[in-house]
Amino acid sequence: MMDIARGADQFLDYYYKLGFEVEESNMSVDSTSDSGAFPTTNFGRMSIDNNSSIGSNNTHALLSHQALQSITAACSYSVVGSGVSKISHALSDDSLAQALMDIRYSTEGLKDYEDWTLDLRRLNMGRSRAFARGSFGKLYRGTYSGLDVAIKLLEMPENNDQQRVLMEQQFVKEVMMLSGLCHPNVVRFVGDCVKPGVWCIVTEYAKGGSVRQFLSRNKSGMPLKLVVKQALDVARGMEYVHGLGFIHRDLKSDNLLISSDKSIKIADFGFARIEVKTEGMTPQIGTYRWMAPEMIQHRAYNQKVDVYSFGIVLWELITGMLPFATMSPVQAAFAVVNKGIRPIVPSDCIPTLRDIITSCWDTNPDVRPSFTEVIKMLEGVQSEILNTVRRARFRCCLSRPMTID
Repeated sequence: MMDIARGADQFLDYYYKLGFEVEESNMSVDSTSDSGAFPTTNFGRMSIDNNSSIGSNNTHALLSHQALQSITAACSYSVVGSGVSKISHALSDDSLAQALMDIRYSTEGLKDYEDWTLDLRRLNMGRSRAFARGSFGKLYRGTYSGLDVAIKLLEMPENNDQQRVLMEQQFVKEVMMLSGLCHPNVVRFVGDCVKPGVWCIVTEYAKGGSVRQFLSRNKSGMPLKLVVKQALDVARGMEYVHGLGFIHRDLKSDNLLISSDKSIKIADFGFARIEVKTEGMTPQIGTYRWMAPEMIQHRAYNQKVDVYSFGIVLWELITGMLPFATMSPVQAAFAVVNKGIRPIVPSDCIPTLRDIITSCWDTNPDVRPSFTEVIKMLEGVQSEILNTVRRARFRCCLSRPMTID
C-alpha cells in the first residue's frame, strides 16, 4: 500500500506537469440530502463525496464528427435582451432559479431543436432548494406538467468568453444527444431552454436515487435476482447507446438512477461523445474508480471503456462496496494502471458472473465483450438463478477490499 501511495503521488505530479487540474473532491451527487437525482457532473466542481473526476477543456475535438458538425449552427440562438443581461446571477441560494423564471425575458431554445424548448408556464420549481451545486450551476427538483423532473441550471460566465464558449458547446452537445435518445433504460429528456444568464436542461426525476446511494443505504444486501436484473438494465441501455455510435465515458453507480419499479436508467451524458476512430479523443473524462486504464494513460480508446466501467459497476452491485474504498481516486488510478489491481470478486460469486466481471475489466480492450455479448451472458445467469439459486442473497464483507487480479 505504501508503494501505491508513493506511486500515486508521482502519478499526480505527472498530471500536474501536463497541465491537468486534478480534483480530489467529488464530482457526483452521491450523498446529497435529496435521494432522487439527475447526477450531471460536467457543469462545475461539486464537492459532495470522494470520487474524483477529471475533465479536459479540449472540447473542440467534439466538432470533428459529421454528426456534431451542426453544433456551431445550433449555438446560434438569440436571447432577448441584446445578449447582455443585468440580472445578478451569482451563485446565491436562488438567483439562478430567479433568472430562469424571470417573466421579463422570453424563453429561447436551440436552433433546429425548437420542439424541445420548455414552456416555463408548465415548470414548477416550488420552494425547492438546489440539492447539488458546482462552480457554474445547480440541480433542482420540480415538476413539469405534473411529471417529477430534475432541473439543471448552468450559469453563463460573464467575464470569461472562452469558458462561456466551451460551456455553450457542452450544453448544446448534451441537448443534441439527449433529444435523440429514447430507451426505457436511459433517462428521459424533457426539454431545454435559454434565458439571459442561464442555460437549463430538464430530465425525468428518479425517486429511487442512484445505485450508489441505494447500496450505501442498504447494508443487509441485495437479492441476487435483483442484481442481475439491474445489470441487464444497464447493459441494455448501453447496448442502445453504443448502437447509436456514442460512448458514455462516465458510466458509474452514481450515474445509474433507480426508478419506482426498481429499473435502472442511465444518466449524465454530459461527457458522452460520438465514437471516432482517432487518437484525438479527449483524455481524462470520467471518474478514476471506474475509469479504464487506456483513458487514464491518455491512449486511444473506443466504446470498450464503457464495458470496463460496467465491470466495476457489476462488482459494486454484487458486493455493495465502493470500488477501491481504501484508496484515494489517484491511488486507485495508479494501482489499476501500474499494478494491474482490480477489486476482489467474492468467492461465492456464480462462476458465470465472475467471468463477466473479469472479462469486462480486462486490461486489453479487445478482450472485453460488447454489451450485446454481456446481455446474452447475463440472461444465461438469470436463467441459472431461476433454476438453481431461487433465494440467493449475498453480500461480501472483506477485510482486504483490494488484491492483484
